[in-house]
Amino acid sequence: IPRSFDTDTDTDTETDSDPDPDLASPLTFSDDLQLQRPWFILRWGFKFGWKFVLDGSVLGLRSSDFLICDLDRGRLMKKIRLGLSLFLGMVLLPQLWAEVRLPNLFGEGMVVQQAKPVRVWGWADDGEAVQIAFANQAAATVAQAGRFEVLLDAPPAGGPYRLQVNDRVIEEVWVGEVWVCGGQSNMEWPLRSSFEAEKHVAEADNPNIHLFYVPHVRSDTPLDNVDARWTPCNPETAAGFSAIGYFFGRELAAELKAPIGLISSNWGGTPAESWAREEVLAENPILRELFSQKAVEAARHRMNIVRWKLAVEAAKAKGENPPGQPWGYWENCVLYNAMIAPLTPYAIGGAIWYQGESNAGQPEQYRELFPAMIKNWRDDWGVGDFPFLLVQLAPFMAIEQQPSDPAWAYLREAQLLATKVLPNVGMAVITDVGEEQDIHPRKKEPVGHRLALLALKMKYGRDIVSSGPEFQSMEIQGNQVVLRFDHVGGGLEARDGALKGFSIAGANRAFQWAEAEIDGDTIVVSHPDVAQPLAVRYGWANYPLGNLWNQDGLPATPFRTDQWPRP
Repeated sequence: IPRSFDTDTDTDTETDSDPDPDLASPLTFSDDLQLQRPWFILRWGFKFGWKFVLDGSVLGLRSSDFLICDLDRGRLMKKIRLGLSLFLGMVLLPQLWAEVRLPNLFGEGMVVQQAKPVRVWGWADDGEAVQIAFANQAAATVAQAGRFEVLLDAPPAGGPYRLQVNDRVIEEVWVGEVWVCGGQSNMEWPLRSSFEAEKHVAEADNPNIHLFYVPHVRSDTPLDNVDARWTPCNPETAAGFSAIGYFFGRELAAELKAPIGLISSNWGGTPAESWAREEVLAENPILRELFSQKAVEAARHRMNIVRWKLAVEAAKAKGENPPGQPWGYWENCVLYNAMIAPLTPYAIGGAIWYQGESNAGQPEQYRELFPAMIKNWRDDWGVGDFPFLLVQLAPFMAIEQQPSDPAWAYLREAQLLATKVLPNVGMAVITDVGEEQDIHPRKKEPVGHRLALLALKMKYGRDIVSSGPEFQSMEIQGNQVVLRFDHVGGGLEARDGALKGFSIAGANRAFQWAEAEIDGDTIVVSHPDVAQPLAVRYGWANYPLGNLWNQDGLPATPFRTDQWPRP
């Protein structure tokens, strides 16, 4: 409160009825001002205040930048001191108000999930009273073991709403849909490096989209926070954000007319086991071997790093070129600990996922690992079986002239299997956007679009076709195989000419390119040299060339009708 005072007298001679001509004048100070009477510091908290009583003459304090009140009269004194002592500033002030800390997920522009309880949590001194207000709701709690937490109801979608936790105020809180964008490099791939990047970046000013980019961090133990903040979606911020995440969020924002929060947590070159909790690997009898094996490899890698550092120092001392660093190694769980665990108290609507390239060499293992990771995430978020939408691997590597049996085909099958063994898992097929010489196809807009179709149908109840044709069953009729499909939509069609990408085999398991024709909602497959067919495959290659679509504009997923083991 700005007040001036006369420093020539040591006592206040005004009464309550005395006029105060200097009430609005600037506050002035005097170095020789002495406090002769007891005084207290008044500090207001949220909806309540505390009074801390000190005797200035006893403590011998020489300064203060606080309001000083005359206890004798119960009104503001016109005496205030300069330069508060280090003792008061460092020892007494924390006792007046112990500051609460909130996770970095809480900040201006944050989006909380609609129709889910809003968990507000953070850290404070043990026993510290914490009061919270949000959207016409109030709650109070006391910090225990250094942490506090309350659950509030989510208000209707929209905003901005105001959140206050003690003296921490966040003025811009939105309520809408929150999605995590996980995986490896193809999910991480930024908008500025995607197809037609200049156009898309220039158009990225979207006030309904809010971005949260989790930095790359590893940890051997679960962390409780990430070094990130919410940013608005504009050309500057979207340029470095996940292109797939952006295109996905853009479509949801347009369709739902609600705020969209995108949390990008991904890292190029990473395997799925790095994104799973330690117990998930250790307690699963099938994955336990993987866990143990990688623990040994991790110890060996750490030793190699130590040897490399010593070799570098030795080379420098001799004036020689240092040796190259050992190839990077991804340990189990380290990305889950650092980049997923801190997010799990924060309610989400779903997750999109593009990963698998780093696990392509072990597709059989992935059949168990991937569903276990999805279940792990759902268990730890604790918001039910939220939609988990994955992207099947894009075509990559040299086009093969003859039918083959490559690992990438089996990995795609393992991805498809996750949609069968778990509820609410969808898969976007992108066999039309691969690049033969580049593992990072630049066309990310179709990928985001197909993920958005899945979300709109699975979570938001839109009556749309969200998947391409998917193999359902087969029937052998003489020298022909009749295939039936799910997700036919408006009907089956061959794009750009006759059907291709089908192969057929008999008892010798030697696959040959087959003839295939559409017959209503079925496909009839045959080959003149295969009189007794047993199995059919479609798009079974590193770089599939199939052209089966439905008339709703979505490609068929690669498949096989057999279960013959991989050579």
